[in-house]
Amino acid sequence: MISLAESRQRTTAIQKLLNEKGLDGALFIFPIDVYYYTGTRQNSALWIPVEGEPMLLVRKSYSRAKEESPLADIRPFPSSKEFPALFGEHLKKIGFTFDVAPVQQLNFYSKMLPGREFIDISGLHRELKSVKSSFELEQLRLTGAASCSVFAAIPEFLKRGMREIDIAAELECRLRKAGSEGYVRMRAYNQELFMGLAVSAGAASFGFFDGAVTGRGLSCASPHGASSELLRENEPIILDYSFVRNGYITDMTRVFVFGTLDPELQRAFDLSLEIQGAIQKALKPGAICEELFFMAAGMAEAAGFGKNFMGMPGEQARFVGHGVGLELDELPVLAQGFKAPLQAGQTIAIEPKFVIPGKGAIGIENTFAVTAEGGEKITDMPDEIIFL
Repeated sequence: MISLAESRQRTTAIQKLLNEKGLDGALFIFPIDVYYYTGTRQNSALWIPVEGEPMLLVRKSYSRAKEESPLADIRPFPSSKEFPALFGEHLKKIGFTFDVAPVQQLNFYSKMLPGREFIDISGLHRELKSVKSSFELEQLRLTGAASCSVFAAIPEFLKRGMREIDIAAELECRLRKAGSEGYVRMRAYNQELFMGLAVSAGAASFGFFDGAVTGRGLSCASPHGASSELLRENEPIILDYSFVRNGYITDMTRVFVFGTLDPELQRAFDLSLEIQGAIQKALKPGAICEELFFMAAGMAEAAGFGKNFMGMPGEQARFVGHGVGLELDELPVLAQGFKAPLQAGQTIAIEPKFVIPGKGAIGIENTFAVTAEGGEKITDMPDEIIFL
C-alpha cells in the first residue's frame, strides 16, 4: 500500500510530462499502471488531468479500492450515458498507453469520448516508471533479500535423481511460502513465464522466450522452463527465478552442479562474472545503455564465446540487461539501439549468459540499482557455482 505522498509524487511527475507534450490528461486502464499511481490493482480506469486531482473509476471491487488507495476521488465506474459528463468538452488530447491497450478498449473509450484525440504516451510513462523512488528501492531491497534467503537454502533440497520439474516445484513452493506473489508481470506482447525456470538437460534449447535461456517446458503449449527430464551429472543446473513482493520484482540466477563441470563451461561462467563486474562498475548516471551492451558483447567475442553469448547460436537475445520493477521487462534495456543514458534510481537485472550446444547453458544474473558509485547489488549473495 503506497502513501498519499508517494501517489502524489508520481502523479505530479506524469502531469509535468503531459503538460510538456500539450496533453489535457491521461487515461490509464492497464492494471499495473493503475496500481503504480493509485496503490490498488482493482479493475479500474484512472483519469489523471494535466492539472488537479486524479479520478479513479472502479468496476470491481469499489470497496477494496477505497480501502487500498490514498486517492480522494474514487467512484464506481459510471454507465455509458454518465461517463462522457465526467470529461469536459475542453479536454481534447488524451494520453493513452497504446503498447498494452487492446484495440477494442481504445475503440470503446473513443466511442465514449467522441471528438477527442487519443495520443500514445507509452514511452513517457515507461521512462517515468523506470526511475524508482526511495520507497520503491526499499521495496526492491526487501524483495531481493527474501529471494536470496530462499536461494541460500537450495543445496538443502536439490538432490540427485530429481527431474527439472521436481526442483522447479520445490523452489516455487518455497518462494511462495517466503511471500512471493508469483505474478511475474510482463509488458511485452506474446511473452509469458511461470515464476522462472529450472533447467539442466533442456537448457540448450531453442524457444520463443526473449531471453538467453528458454528450456524445453512441459509441452508445445508451454514451451518454456522446466521439463520432465532428469537432472544430469556434471551438467550445469540453471535456476533463474523472480521474487515478487508488493508487486516489485527482483530477478536472479544461480548455477548448481552434481559432480564436476566441463572446462569450457567453467571458462564461460568465469567470463560471465567478468562481464557482470564490468557492467556493475559502469552502472552510473549518464552511462549509455547501448555502450554497455557493446562492451559485454565485445568481451564475449574477444574470449571466443561471441556466438554463444545470450542464447543459442543464431537465436541470441539482443540484450545483456533489462529494467525490473513492477514488471519484468521495464526500461532501461542494455541493448543495441538503446542510446538513452542511465539515471540514478533505475533498477536493472544484469544477466550475461552463454549457451553451448551439447553441453548446456551457464551464467549469472543479479538485480542492481544505478547509483553514482556504480551498481548496488540488490540480490546480494555469493555468485559462485555450487558443486554438490
